[in-house]
Amino acid sequence: MPDEAWDALLARQARPTPFMRLAYLRALHASGSATRATGWQPQFVSLWRGSELLAACPAYLKSHSYGEYVFDWAWAEAYHRHGLRYYPKLLVAVPFTPVPGSRLLAVDDEARALLAQALRALARETEASSLHVLFGDEADQSALAAAGCSARTGVQFHWTAEGDTDFAGFLARLQREKRKKIQQEQRRVREAGIHFEARTGAELTDDDWDFFYRCYQLTYRAHHSKPYLTRDFFTRIARDMPEHWLLFTARRGEQRVASSLIALDPQRRAAFGRYWGAVEHIPNLHFDACYYQPLAWCITHGYQRFEGGAQGEHKMARGLMPTPTASSHWLAHPSFADAVNDFLAREGEAMTGYLDELHEHAPFKASGVTDPAP
Repeated sequence: MPDEAWDALLARQARPTPFMRLAYLRALHASGSATRATGWQPQFVSLWRGSELLAACPAYLKSHSYGEYVFDWAWAEAYHRHGLRYYPKLLVAVPFTPVPGSRLLAVDDEARALLAQALRALARETEASSLHVLFGDEADQSALAAAGCSARTGVQFHWTAEGDTDFAGFLARLQREKRKKIQQEQRRVREAGIHFEARTGAELTDDDWDFFYRCYQLTYRAHHSKPYLTRDFFTRIARDMPEHWLLFTARRGEQRVASSLIALDPQRRAAFGRYWGAVEHIPNLHFDACYYQPLAWCITHGYQRFEGGAQGEHKMARGLMPTPTASSHWLAHPSFADAVNDFLAREGEAMTGYLDELHEHAPFKASGVTDPAP
């Protein structure tokens, strides 16, 4: 598959992201991070008219449900209890990357519909138990619904620009107790002797990436797990798509103590929190490195959106608001399909109520409200 054809098709979509670039997906495979050996067997699907690429998507036969961030472990367990095989399943997603965006790349709705039907056919051909398309956009949802898939709603927490010109202005819009909490956390980081440096793109050296990867590994080790991504993966994305990376390094004097990697979409002025780690525990450093420093950078550089990653209600207190996400699911077994559809309907109602409740607890001051005098 030529990079130019894939990336040109990606650029035509409603919600393209750097993670759907062919260079990013290829790095996952070539580095040994997402391969058949790690439970991600590539099954990419593409539709052509002569030499014209009409539609394409990254698909995988999965032998587990790790690295997806839309959880179906209960479905797999239910299959197991009834003596049925849940794996392999067919998954359309960016491995280890819960960033919403276009998944079914297509020149038009007709081609997207054909791609959705081709995925259903591939699921049957490979005897997969099910088809799952994660974090897709509205056009994906529509095409997949027409192909017999059911929708599932999740939630993430994103910051969007509201005319702030600096971080102080952003803080001023927060309720007093939220603002004071952030200021206190940042003050404690400064009192620990920490300062930050930010580097982008070609400014990043191999030594920067080596230290980041050490921090990344330590984060997984602290949770008694193994990193999904290899060092070679980061070598490849640094080489092939350098314009998409922003690295914050926390230092105490000359000593590096933590690192936070942010992905950038310069064309669409969007940033995405990805990975972080530290060589020692410093109170509040995680919040500063992963939220406050990136938000300040985004405001300074005119970015319009910062996505904080999967889950985490605590992000609301830091100015990131709840944003619904979408996925689509089809199960081959009729009885289980009925049961899952019933579950998704009830879960969807609960999610609507949950999102409403979250918005009622927004961290920002109501319009026209000023802080009381001290």
